[in-house]
Amino acid sequence: MRISTNAIIRNYKSNLAASIANLNKSRDHVMTQRSFNRVAEDPASAARASQLHRKYYKNLDNLSTLSDVQSRQDGQEDSLMQISNAMKTISSDYNIQAMSGDKQTPETRATFAAAIRQFQKSMALSLNSTYEDTFLFAGSDGKNPPFVLSEDGKSLTYRGINVDAAPGSQDYKDLARLSDETLYVDLGMGLSLDGVDRVVPSSAFNISLPGIKATGFGKDADGMSDNVILLAGQLADTLEADNFDSETFGKLMNKFKNLGTNVLNEVTNLGVKSEFLTTTKDRLDNNDISLQEQMLKVEGMDPAAAITDYMWNQYAYNAALKVGTSILSPSFIDFMK
Repeated sequence: MRISTNAIIRNYKSNLAASIANLNKSRDHVMTQRSFNRVAEDPASAARASQLHRKYYKNLDNLSTLSDVQSRQDGQEDSLMQISNAMKTISSDYNIQAMSGDKQTPETRATFAAAIRQFQKSMALSLNSTYEDTFLFAGSDGKNPPFVLSEDGKSLTYRGINVDAAPGSQDYKDLARLSDETLYVDLGMGLSLDGVDRVVPSSAFNISLPGIKATGFGKDADGMSDNVILLAGQLADTLEADNFDSETFGKLMNKFKNLGTNVLNEVTNLGVKSEFLTTTKDRLDNNDISLQEQMLKVEGMDPAAAITDYMWNQYAYNAALKVGTSILSPSFIDFMK
């Protein structure tokens, strides 16, 4: 069988090109630390890696959302603590027991009333606090200020509805509905919907905290407000009255203290939620580590093996170049017909 020089050269060029391709491929493996860089190299691993990447980036989104939720809750807790501290100050420093003897003068009571009204305005401002561009205590409507307090402190509205609504009225029913509003976010707990397209509570996290849920709404049979801010105004009104009624003031103050318990209960609930968020963060962090390990097993390459493969292909390429210098030059037989 006759093998021409041209045939040898063609075969050599083909093998040299394959050697160069192998060298470039092994070089890419060393530089990228990946076992494949194109889907065609390993379709099965590429499909598995695609699924892992989707889970990984979804987990990162959940971690980012959780961080925002935690910051939002910290803002809610700080605002409620400001309200609670203001209520404690009013209960301890401006109680009827503190105004005895020569302190029980109209001027002194007027001073106390002015101080209480300042606390009243401060509490209303706390309820309109924001996180980024969202009002923290507005329920599902976080783009508009939820509370509006009148200049005289006698009227307070929540999302346009009078907080001092009478029980049984339509406004009271609307406030009751608004106080139970929910706003769910997905934190990787398998967000799902029920048969009427409502979020299943156990599959998401509720970030809504309507302000009236903490501060109360409506009024009792004696006409005393069930809202801490309006009740503070009634305390000031009683102190400013020409004929100071200590008995009425005492009843208002006792109710004011009781409503303060509701505020502290909401602070406690936020603490419980914060513990849940901490646990969820730990779980998501563990998922992050697990997914990275799985992606490394599917896509990654052992550095020692990659370098060894590269050095071998480098050796083979250099050897191929040396072989090329010894190939016979065209001979007479290559020109025979």
